[in-house]
Amino acid sequence: MTGDLPSELLEQAVEQMNTLPGIGRKTALRLVLQLLRRDEKEVEAFANSFLRLKKEIRSCRCCHNLSDTEICPICSSRSRDKRTVCVVENVQDVMAIERTGQYNGLYHVLGGIISPMDAVGPQDIEIESLATRLQTEPIREIIFALPTTMEGDTTTFYIHRRLQQVQRDTDNEPLVFSQIARGMAVGNELEYTDEVTLGRSIALRVSL
Repeated sequence: MTGDLPSELLEQAVEQMNTLPGIGRKTALRLVLQLLRRDEKEVEAFANSFLRLKKEIRSCRCCHNLSDTEICPICSSRSRDKRTVCVVENVQDVMAIERTGQYNGLYHVLGGIISPMDAVGPQDIEIESLATRLQTEPIREIIFALPTTMEGDTTTFYIHRRLQQVQRDTDNEPLVFSQIARGMAVGNELEYTDEVTLGRSIALRVSL
């Protein structure tokens, strides 16, 4: 038996809980003991919710946001502005922007940003699927809402150049590129920005 716990089963459960980000060993032990005190059916429901999440959740076919269905509720909503697409790094950024209540368009989740130091190139994120959307959807504006970091700016620049090359089978109305206003401090992640500042940044976006 490893550690200082009286049970190997308890030790294994604590080790698994400890693998979650931000969960130290003491917190992991407290959570496991809390689960141990619960009714068996409650623990089964708790465990099954994660098993179902892992097995059944999927990526939206259009925007790559998390979804229970092939197309997420945002993409399928008739009330959303189909002409505007906000490009974000991850699903947490979608949630952060939605909480502001200041945006009513669609999204495109890249699943990362270009970072040579981390061996992440343009081919590793959802850029080409965004180029395809330009050819098949009535998009009029692309809003870049990427981190205000060197990697975020590099990704914005690359995508901007790539989308300018796309031949669009639409009318002559030009495609507008913009990015959220820099009301955020340089280096900040969207998901940690307060809702008022983030909402204001969306509303006061600037042209590229």
